[in-house]
Amino acid sequence: MLSRHADSLFWLARYMERAENTARVLETASRLASVPNGTSGARNEWEAAVDATGALDLFKSLYDEATPRTVVDFLAFSPNNPSSIRSCFEMGRNNARSVRTALTIDMWETINSSWLELRRFQTGKMTRQELNGFINWVKEASLRFDGSAYRTMLRNDAYYFLRLGSYIERADFTARILDARSSLFDPTRETISGSLEYYQLSSLLRCVSALTSYHWVYRESLRPHLIADLMILREQMPRSLAHCYENITRFLDSLARDYGRQGPAQRSARATYGRLQNADYAALTDAGLDEFLAGFLADNGRLGAAIADQYLG
Repeated sequence: MLSRHADSLFWLARYMERAENTARVLETASRLASVPNGTSGARNEWEAAVDATGALDLFKSLYDEATPRTVVDFLAFSPNNPSSIRSCFEMGRNNARSVRTALTIDMWETINSSWLELRRFQTGKMTRQELNGFINWVKEASLRFDGSAYRTMLRNDAYYFLRLGSYIERADFTARILDARSSLFDPTRETISGSLEYYQLSSLLRCVSALTSYHWVYRESLRPHLIADLMILREQMPRSLAHCYENITRFLDSLARDYGRQGPAQRSARATYGRLQNADYAALTDAGLDEFLAGFLADNGRLGAAIADQYLG
């Protein structure tokens, strides 16, 4: 496969995954912002949402204050934000068009129709009901694209690059939202201190569609250390860091088998996956959860660069 085609597939998947992740961040902010001010304290959930996407500095250069209107405009529609939902769909479609022959008809029709349908949503002040409808539409569009790829693509290098993009982006998102809520995971206690904390933790699980999964795995009430364990170390949870790296390692090994050689990307992925397999939550918190997540985000970024150098350059 030509490196430019592999690059387009890799970034097509990343943009589609990023659009869904941004919608999930908006959904969580909307839910938490509904908590009465007297309970939620001074935390601005809308600003926290922007911070979780890693674009707070850009936001502050464009807007004076983080309000529902400005944050929805920035994260959903702004052309000045390269990671806004609209920008992700546009760049995803551009990448899909450049590698049209590598996609199945179902995949192309899904991304193209989603881009056209996006035009019916307008920036400006949205009611909460309108925002929820938009968020659900974005998640459904991403699921349709992901499902069409899973059900219709040949299992060859094109599929591997597409899945690598999805899992690199998904791992980044899970680590970022954990890092944004790291204050909830105090290693000195194992229980929840009040109703607000319970609501924040349940919203965090809902953000990754894991509230039901949590109760299936642990069969008890919400506990911060178990939530972190689920989202970091449990391979059976589809958005956990361990699950993402299990699949990243597998698809990189498939590329190495097909191309007849390995390189820094395979070694980097295996090293990160090995650390996740051999870790436990107590060890992570002893070293500092903030430090672990910061290190993971840096390693994940370096892996993306290694994949680009090895295959996409």
